[in-house]
Amino acid sequence: MNEIGTRNPQAGIETTGLSNLSSIRWNFSEAELVEVAVRRGEGQLTAHGALNVTTGKHTGRSAKDKFVVRDEATENAIWWDNNKPMSPDAFSRLYDDFRAHAEGKDIFVQDLIGGADPAIAIKVRVVTEFAWHALFIRNLLIRPSVEELQDFVPEMTIIDLPSFSADPARHECRSETVIGCDLEKLVVLIGGTSYGGEMKKSVFTALNYRLPKTGVMPMHCSANVGGNGQSAVFFGLSGTGKTTLSADPERTLIGDDEHGWGENGIFNFEGGCYAKTIRLSEESEPEIFGTTRKFGTVLENVVLDQDRVPDFNDGTLTENTRAAYPLHYIPNASKTGRDGQPSTIVMLTADAFGVLPPIARLTPSEAMYHFLSGYTAKVAGTEKGVTEPEATFSTCFGAPFMPRHPSEYGNLLRDLIAKHDVDCWLVNTGWTGGAYGTGERMPIKATRCLLAAALDGSLKGAQFRTDPYFGFAVPVSVDGVEDRILDPRSTWADPSAYDAQAERLVGMFQENFHRFEETVDGSVLEAAPNFKMAAE
Repeated sequence: MNEIGTRNPQAGIETTGLSNLSSIRWNFSEAELVEVAVRRGEGQLTAHGALNVTTGKHTGRSAKDKFVVRDEATENAIWWDNNKPMSPDAFSRLYDDFRAHAEGKDIFVQDLIGGADPAIAIKVRVVTEFAWHALFIRNLLIRPSVEELQDFVPEMTIIDLPSFSADPARHECRSETVIGCDLEKLVVLIGGTSYGGEMKKSVFTALNYRLPKTGVMPMHCSANVGGNGQSAVFFGLSGTGKTTLSADPERTLIGDDEHGWGENGIFNFEGGCYAKTIRLSEESEPEIFGTTRKFGTVLENVVLDQDRVPDFNDGTLTENTRAAYPLHYIPNASKTGRDGQPSTIVMLTADAFGVLPPIARLTPSEAMYHFLSGYTAKVAGTEKGVTEPEATFSTCFGAPFMPRHPSEYGNLLRDLIAKHDVDCWLVNTGWTGGAYGTGERMPIKATRCLLAAALDGSLKGAQFRTDPYFGFAVPVSVDGVEDRILDPRSTWADPSAYDAQAERLVGMFQENFHRFEETVDGSVLEAAPNFKMAAE
């Protein structure tokens, strides 16, 4: 077996359970990995030096093919309503078959770290059969120094073999694609998919399982810090502006997707970003656009023209085109990935029904309610079969990655908000003046102006009204923002149509929250929207 690269000889490939391999490339650099990927035909260089790859039939996560080992340790710890079980025996057979499949292969190993706070950091060994996968995960996680690599002993192992085909009967899975997770032993097996995001989300899932027991809140969010030293956290599902709004040239970016919050403050889980690039432009998002022109960035499923220039407006392969790049490719990125206690929490939603105001202030109980709800909306045309706005409720703004019951995360969040006196805001980046198809997208200029006022604290001094449907506080007037936009009902041509739409959305919230009613206290239930109040 030929082994090349920097590694700890006392913690070799045997830690992964693999053997009889043809070769191992340990901790190759960006240049080495790009060189191998191009030579092997895994991707091609763009006109600007990024590596462009395609992921085949899987252009996004395979959520229905993700399974968690159900044993004595996890039986009462996992939220099984949201996580698919796999027996220990089936996982053992899957592991055995992964070992057999890997024999004789040339593989790549990256030893990396999840978590910028040394007190909770987890050492992750990632084994891949594609060079570009090794580059992808090297970009996304935190890279140890050469000295640290020589003493590296992994705590978590991810084996990613896209050429492996699972057997549903033998492995207790759904298809030939499988993501098997043993969260106690911290082993993840990924087969039958080339989508790079499965690796990064496996680390997030493991930390989401591990950290609540230590009192640390894992969060699917972006984060940044202003020149005044006050940091902000941005929760939000895909398409709500989580990455775009946190990449603010006037603020330092801590991270764009996954963070923890504990007694030492907030910290990034990652060392890179995984930004959507569909319709990306230099004018609207110059920082992110700039990363697509850097050597070492991985572009997923982006269409190139005849000169190999990316066409970010072309969604032929998928609307979920992505760029994976190290955090330092953003000019104003944090060098530590850490900051103190946040002063502001922003929950982002893209309300395609045109009901929610552009910003509202939340009490701690309201914040827990909206965190557990995790609301946004899909618009017509974004997915096959979606012909009108469709509500999406993804609890904790990241249900697919939450192994524990949402109330555990919600209680942690509410306690931290109260302990550190954090201001909470709900921001709608969706539609105003009507639902999608009738109204228009919330002006980004207004959103940025409202966010700036929330983050510098000046918005707290505004005059507020109580929203008659949702009960939260909405500013009446804010400098630089048209008063009319702050009252969504006044932007509709037919106010009675707005009322009907608002009642409909309130009903969706109420129906979704039934599943949490027995696990939250009275103050959170009282924070629920109630259209009966609006009629009084």
